[in-house]
Amino acid sequence: MKTRKISKVYATLANWRKFQFRLFGEGIVVGACSGLIIVGFRYALEVAESLRSAAYSRLSAGDWLPVGLWFLLLFFIAFILHRIVAIEPMSAGSGIPQVKGTILGVMRMHWLKILVGKFVGGVLAIGAGLSLGREGPSVQLGAVIGQGLSRLSGRTRMEERYLITSGASAGLAAAFNAPLAGVIFSLEELHKNFSSAVLLPAIAAALTADVISQYFFGPSPVFQFVGLPILPARYYLLVILLGLIVGAAAVPFNRGLVFALDFLDRQTWATGMGKAALALFTAGVLGFFLPDILGGGNELVNKLAVAPMSLSLLLLLLIAKFMFTMLSYGSGVPGGIFLPLLVVGALTGAICGDSYIQFGLLDAAYRTNIIILAMAAYFSAVVKSPVTGSILIMEMTASFNHMLPLIIVSITAYLVADLAKTGPIYEDLLARSLNRQGRFVAATPAEKRQVIELPVCMGSKLDGKFIRDIEWPPDCLLVSIRRGDHDLVPKGDARMMVGDYLFVLTPSEHLETLRRLAE
Repeated sequence: MKTRKISKVYATLANWRKFQFRLFGEGIVVGACSGLIIVGFRYALEVAESLRSAAYSRLSAGDWLPVGLWFLLLFFIAFILHRIVAIEPMSAGSGIPQVKGTILGVMRMHWLKILVGKFVGGVLAIGAGLSLGREGPSVQLGAVIGQGLSRLSGRTRMEERYLITSGASAGLAAAFNAPLAGVIFSLEELHKNFSSAVLLPAIAAALTADVISQYFFGPSPVFQFVGLPILPARYYLLVILLGLIVGAAAVPFNRGLVFALDFLDRQTWATGMGKAALALFTAGVLGFFLPDILGGGNELVNKLAVAPMSLSLLLLLLIAKFMFTMLSYGSGVPGGIFLPLLVVGALTGAICGDSYIQFGLLDAAYRTNIIILAMAAYFSAVVKSPVTGSILIMEMTASFNHMLPLIIVSITAYLVADLAKTGPIYEDLLARSLNRQGRFVAATPAEKRQVIELPVCMGSKLDGKFIRDIEWPPDCLLVSIRRGDHDLVPKGDARMMVGDYLFVLTPSEHLETLRRLAE
């Protein structure tokens, strides 16, 4: 069996062009399947959120019996969410760290169990009002669809990683009508590789999923900003100042999220369904007093653009949304953080924009621009992916004339977060999972090997070096070097160059060591 799988890998490398065309076709299939699943997920969420709004409208009458029944329903949902996570722990949380871990070879996903658990759990958690987003579940749903198609068709592990990345790209594209952001996120944040073997199926999957999503939901962007003016260059100093402020404000988000997870894990009373029950009970109370902070919160962002609020209300919403997001994610139920962190960024931007206007630094016509820029800055500082942040906000707001200020504010916020020594949130969450949940680590036998693709980066330990001069991990075999359209025989006197792609047959335990050599 092992010999046959390795032979398939060698055959793939020997017919690389044919393999790329096959990946492109498989990307379309993964995108179509992912698009349909995410459409169903989004529709179920819309129904659940509509039912929640209707319920609170009726409960506001003050009759205690319906209110008591509502809280009993929330506790029942907490029980179901607890059971879902207990049955399949990899369905907990955002799902993006799990996808990263699977691509890196340090985690294993059971695709069918996650597909069911994440879908049902995400609808229940977000629909019941927890401050979580649909993007993380969508990314993981797309990823497990790619993994499932790979397993069902008997593909190699190398090809499976490409299909998982393609599915993740399709998931984000369908969740937000943002195909370009889906591609860039999957490459910049997940696969860390821009080779054509990754790029082609990711593009095919993202575009296919987005077409299906737009067929059912229309082409409208997630955030509705009508008549958005172009920000004049004379305000770019304020954009830089905004990046500094938002970058500093984003630091507590990363640290608070990990702290909330650790704090709730240490509480003896929060065992079993206790954490989920606490979060849902809080959601039930907030639904009567601050309903705007329930769920993902994209409607709150749309309100900020059309209905200016007082500074005190903005501060209240900012603090409440921040704290409730910490509690919701800390409960460990299925749900992402994209939308909540964008809402927190938008509220921070609204406060900054109103302050600029009050001090006479900004024309009131450009207040909405500041809100948009703040969302990109907050995302870039939290996720540490400034390119993805800029493109994502551009697509989610359909503000395609704001690329330059989006890049400026994103890079500024990124640098501030970097100076504060804040790590990328998904890498922090992945590291925490690996440290605390040893059972999630892929229990792959050391003798079981797989072929990985490594890009040689500028300044890496491989850059400009001869193969014979590198201290390779034990039991690793350099199979092929791809330079442009040419395949080179990996002899000892061959010099590796920036832009080369190395195909290495290696035990799973050496994957991270090899990646550090190439980066």
